[in-house]
Amino acid sequence: MIHVYLDDFRKCPTGFVLAKDAAECKLLIDMEEIDILSLDFDLGWNQPTGYEVVRHLIATGKFPRTIYLHTSSMFGREQMYEALKESIPADVELFGRAMPQQVIDDINKKSN
Repeated sequence: MIHVYLDDFRKCPTGFVLAKDAAECKLLIDMEEIDILSLDFDLGWNQPTGYEVVRHLIATGKFPRTIYLHTSSMFGREQMYEALKESIPADVELFGRAMPQQVIDDINKKSN
């Protein structure tokens, strides 16, 4: 089981697999079992956004155990959160914010 961090700009936390664009992230969703998925919205000029990944999650029904929305885009966060809230299974945790530092620290300890 892996943790995935979707972002084209920010540094990927230790213990996570970086997906720099929506296509990479969707491939990881299709090929791997994901524990934590942290999503950015804006992924570069004229590129598919994190919302495209959310649509893929919903279409495939392949949800991670936990989803964080670390985007700084208020519009993007709301759009992704609302779509996910309507579609995720009851056992999936959804947070409309970035991961707490404690979560990152715990994963970092486990990966060392």
